[in-house]
Amino acid sequence: MIEKLEMFITLARERHFGRAAEACGVSQPALSAAIKQLEEQLGVLLVLRGSRYQGLTPEGQRVLEWSRRLVADARTMQQELKTIREGLSGHLRVAAIPTALSYVPALTGPFVASNPGVTVSVLSRSSAEILSLLENLEIDVGITYLENEPVGKVTQIPLYRETYCLVTHAETDLGDARRITWNDVSRLPLCLLTKDMQNRRILDGILAQVSADVVPTLESDSIVTLFAHVQTGLWSTIMPESLATSLANETLKTIPIIDPVAGSEVGLVATHREPYAPLISAFLRQVRHQMQG
Repeated sequence: MIEKLEMFITLARERHFGRAAEACGVSQPALSAAIKQLEEQLGVLLVLRGSRYQGLTPEGQRVLEWSRRLVADARTMQQELKTIREGLSGHLRVAAIPTALSYVPALTGPFVASNPGVTVSVLSRSSAEILSLLENLEIDVGITYLENEPVGKVTQIPLYRETYCLVTHAETDLGDARRITWNDVSRLPLCLLTKDMQNRRILDGILAQVSADVVPTLESDSIVTLFAHVQTGLWSTIMPESLATSLANETLKTIPIIDPVAGSEVGLVATHREPYAPLISAFLRQVRHQMQG
């Protein structure tokens, strides 16, 4: 039953029988047969079918919610039993917004050092993608913004407040500036993250507050790409101060942005559930301890 529920969750996520089968590592006929068997066991139609996948029935939507709970509970039980036998081990799946990636080692480093049987994977994703991944049980925890847009019913641990600075080439006219206003920043040739990134929407909101209309001449979903373009001396960009400081070099200068000094709360999020799997519980406990210390 659990395996069929996992296939059903995957189908709802992929919205395509072929892609779902590939993600599950089975043939498309095997996936279709599993979904059909699940429908027969539950006595309801779960999936609207035609020549292709057409969505879930109302009953399917409800079963999807229960499937996520049941699969999560089954995984928690399996991990608890393994922890009893072998101690804490397993694979922790983390996703973080791009601007928080430089902060992740401050959390994962101590955790792996204290738990040598644990491995970690870290994905770079948008805030919306992180919440979707959590909902679909594809990650264990996320690091994202807590304030600007709703994060839903999740456990939250505030980590730090993100403040912003201008990153520019050291040899530009701004090279000697000690600080700069948002209005002055808006007049520069800028390269910024794309609008599907919440960081960009936050910056647009701050600029709108000071009645500054910005049209960047270059957009990218990659911070590395933005920094590479700033290196040319033709662009500047706006970045969180902590990230800019960690990536800046002798050819780049960071300048705090004022009027106003704006910031956004960044934190750890996990699906709100009890009990947590031992691995997630241990990680949340360590992060809380770090924040209190």
